[in-house]
Amino acid sequence: MISSLSHLTRLARTGYVLAREGVFGIVDTRALPLPERTFIAMARLIERPGTKENSGRLGAALTKLGPTYVKLGQFMATRPDVVGTQIAKSLESLQDRMPPFPQAEAEAVIVAAFDRPLSATYASLGPAVAAASIAQVHKAERDLDGERKTVAVKVLRPGIERRLTADLEAFFFAARTAEKMSTEAQRLRPVEAVATLARSVRIEMDFRLEAAAASEMAENTKDDADFRVPTVDWDRTAREVLTLEWIDGTPLNDRATLEARGLDLPALGRNVIQSFLRHALRDGFFHADMHPGNLFVDNNGKLVAVDFGIMGRLGPKERRFLAEILYGFITRDYQRVAQVHFDAGYVPRHHSVEDFAQAIRAIGEPIHNRTAEDISMAKLLMLLFEVTGLFDMRTRPELLLLQKTMVVVEGVARTFDPKLDMWATADPVVREWIARHLGPAGKLEGAVEGAGELSRFLGQVPSLLNRAGTILDQVDDITRNGLVLAPESVEAIGRSEARHNRWVAGGLWMIALMLGWIAWLLL
Repeated sequence: MISSLSHLTRLARTGYVLAREGVFGIVDTRALPLPERTFIAMARLIERPGTKENSGRLGAALTKLGPTYVKLGQFMATRPDVVGTQIAKSLESLQDRMPPFPQAEAEAVIVAAFDRPLSATYASLGPAVAAASIAQVHKAERDLDGERKTVAVKVLRPGIERRLTADLEAFFFAARTAEKMSTEAQRLRPVEAVATLARSVRIEMDFRLEAAAASEMAENTKDDADFRVPTVDWDRTAREVLTLEWIDGTPLNDRATLEARGLDLPALGRNVIQSFLRHALRDGFFHADMHPGNLFVDNNGKLVAVDFGIMGRLGPKERRFLAEILYGFITRDYQRVAQVHFDAGYVPRHHSVEDFAQAIRAIGEPIHNRTAEDISMAKLLMLLFEVTGLFDMRTRPELLLLQKTMVVVEGVARTFDPKLDMWATADPVVREWIARHLGPAGKLEGAVEGAGELSRFLGQVPSLLNRAGTILDQVDDITRNGLVLAPESVEAIGRSEARHNRWVAGGLWMIALMLGWIAWLLL
């Protein structure tokens, strides 16, 4: 089991860096059993002097560990249900700013991606203007009908796939081991969390998928008066290279330039909020990384989003859920908010709708006794998810991603207008969706769609009956003869499990001995 030893070595290095950066100092050990308290006390012996006495040290440690861990930290910020609200909040500002890789390597990636000389793809390619953990961006020019057109070229960092794959395999190993050893870990489902992270990272590493996301959002927003998306140059886009229209605009984190341009900053803040809600509710497809560096105001005053590596989707049920709970809080109809949770199947039926409505009222009523600038929609959603946990509501990753993005866009909007009335800003978008989908026109459209679904189902009935008969025959055969494994399979499973257990035990003892040796040296 060489792979197990490799994973343990990687995880041991991770543990060393976390200990060295003082991350274990933020752990409250009072409720932990003696072995865990002892382990943390030993780990803190190698803590680097001068580490910050706050949870920000975790972000510093993850940055030092490299790209995969930065992505892990960004992902952890979307899972307060797993890591806790305080740690999730401390990781929200984690950025993956990295030094750029050499120009020659970027050019080599482009040449290999298109299998032609660089000059046949771009008329010129400037140095990197921004660099992150997975890729960097260059300003370039291309020939278009005899004219030069400026474009943005995103190039995948060489060797990043190999490193990310190795780190993700170690994460899977740690998650599977945790679920085997802890019932609490089974409840938090770390294997599923790592699988979600792995899918997200793999999507980010294929720029054809990012281009598709940008193209889909551009199609969704083509009629929006105050929002747009850069055009994709599909002829110059491949798995490792993405070419987009260059945006001549001002990033939202450059407040001085925005003010110098004479822009209405409070109106810009409202546009950020309403654009996000419109995408989430109307389209069910939203930009899930709307920090100020990814948002620009172009020369026409339109809001422009870039970097479509992290996107969120909401199905019809989730969109209705979001619209109705926001509308319920706006109108103080807590019974309706509670009923929506039950109708969506998010809260088990053995709970009382009335008790749940009472818990929601405890969140909603204080809002109506405060001024508009004191009301945070993102905080309300966070409190709502905390309350639903008391009623056995299972984790909904798509709603957590929505809530995380809401935190970011609300923060951006309030930098432009600290007295922004979030509810008055959201009200027209929510009411428009409610009228469109829950009014008479929406009910008629739903009835037509339901008739179409019924027709399609009836057409599949013969095939379904045939498959059901096959399954019943197979079940009857298993019932009569049992499910039999070949002796060779049983023996192979036993040998594999024994080897695995020996390697895991040996690796854990190795880590314990290393920590003991370090502690002895320090003492």
